[in-house]
Amino acid sequence: MTEGSQQKRVVVVGAGWAGLGATYHLAKQGYDVTLLEAGPYPGGLVAGWQTTAGKSVEAGIHGFWYPYRNIFALINELNIHPFTTWTRSAQYSPAGLEVESPIFQDLPRLPTPLGTFIYTQFQRLPLIDRLSALPLLYAVVDFDNSDAAWRRYDSVTARELFKDFGVSARLYKDAFEPMLLVGLFAPGEQCSAAATLGMLYFFILAHQADFDVVWSRGTVGEKIFRPWVERMEKAGAKILPKHRVTDLIIDSNNQATGVVCGNEVFDADAVIFAVGITGMKKIVANSPSLQSRAEFRNLYNLGAIDVLATRIWFDRKINIPRPSNACFGFDATTGWTFFDLNALHDEYKNEPGTVIEADFYHANQFLNWSDQEIISNVQRYLTTCVPEFREAKVIDSSVVRLPQAVTHFAPGSYPYMLPAKTSFSNVFMSGDWIVNRHGSWSQEKAYVTGLEAANLVVSHLGRGKPTEILPVEADEAHIQVARSLNQTVRGLSKSILPNFWLP
Repeated sequence: MTEGSQQKRVVVVGAGWAGLGATYHLAKQGYDVTLLEAGPYPGGLVAGWQTTAGKSVEAGIHGFWYPYRNIFALINELNIHPFTTWTRSAQYSPAGLEVESPIFQDLPRLPTPLGTFIYTQFQRLPLIDRLSALPLLYAVVDFDNSDAAWRRYDSVTARELFKDFGVSARLYKDAFEPMLLVGLFAPGEQCSAAATLGMLYFFILAHQADFDVVWSRGTVGEKIFRPWVERMEKAGAKILPKHRVTDLIIDSNNQATGVVCGNEVFDADAVIFAVGITGMKKIVANSPSLQSRAEFRNLYNLGAIDVLATRIWFDRKINIPRPSNACFGFDATTGWTFFDLNALHDEYKNEPGTVIEADFYHANQFLNWSDQEIISNVQRYLTTCVPEFREAKVIDSSVVRLPQAVTHFAPGSYPYMLPAKTSFSNVFMSGDWIVNRHGSWSQEKAYVTGLEAANLVVSHLGRGKPTEILPVEADEAHIQVARSLNQTVRGLSKSILPNFWLP
């Protein structure tokens, strides 16, 4: 290899969806990529691991929704088969079953959002309450994921949004807030209205089939990340767990030349950060280079949410109507989900008893409880939903506490979330909390931002080809017309009325 064609070195920090996505593409393009992960294995919070007894556990179950076009394309490229078929889900409250969802793609497609309203089977919610959501469609149309739309809605709470648009108190309490508790992981008064509209549109409202979901047939680490990492390593990537980044080395040209991990330095022609808010704040706390920039100091205006993941083995088979279930109303500020792993995971298909994963979001009040208190509480909640759990005995269990684990899209947080490009010319950001215009959320957004960061490196260093990023499915025709008309009216209003507030 000649001097001019010497491999360019890229250091990626964080081995979740974003970091793995960036590493994979850059390795395929011939870069010398080193992926640094603070934890003991690649995959971050989504990976999963085995207990000393050889049982699989993970930091919560993660679904893969119909609009995850880029992740599904990756799975096809890797030629692996990690997913269940499309599954139906249910929703419970302390009063019992509240909602059952069909597999929407199997039903005649109606213009959005009619399919969501008509095909979803509400057990108790009166039609008059459901109809009170119709005025909210204006906000859905008005929020187009642009910077201006984020600034309009970000300082407003989700609760204010629903109240101001006339959503009934019952519809908010029994439908929208439960979606927030398991979608944005916080109650409505603690969620940005902008994030709420973005999340609801991507997962539920944009197209009828968007709420359909599949699940990994084992831990994501085993079924997806392990074969993916093997492919990366064959392409030449170096993946180093147990490497906690403490600083960057910045030269006089405003460029990072190295990444510091304690006493080790990894030389770099470009750097991609792919860690969550909590991890990024820890890096900034140790890094004089990052602390020198306001954009990184301001990350302390952002927060994260506590999660609790439990896995319980019961002594008998229990009939659970749906494999995935969301629950609300058991605690005022906490949502939770439970999953029938006998139905979802290959290793439990022939288990003589029942294996349940129950995950709690915004679980701060539970983290200090003992494992026994937590497991007893989970069994009590499960019994409310499926009475057969009352007689079952717990024969094994796992409790994983995850303080400050997932992004909190709090009101007023948008101005402090970073874009992919930073004030260091060769340092790029990725992750589900990074500002981008793609429109996706959660794991799909993290993966997409990893690809976007990789493309910025390719552009900056001038080697290789950018990867194709599949856009979200286009808005339906009536939504496109409504958004175009709304933008026209907004433009006219701006030219006539004084601009007292941000757009």
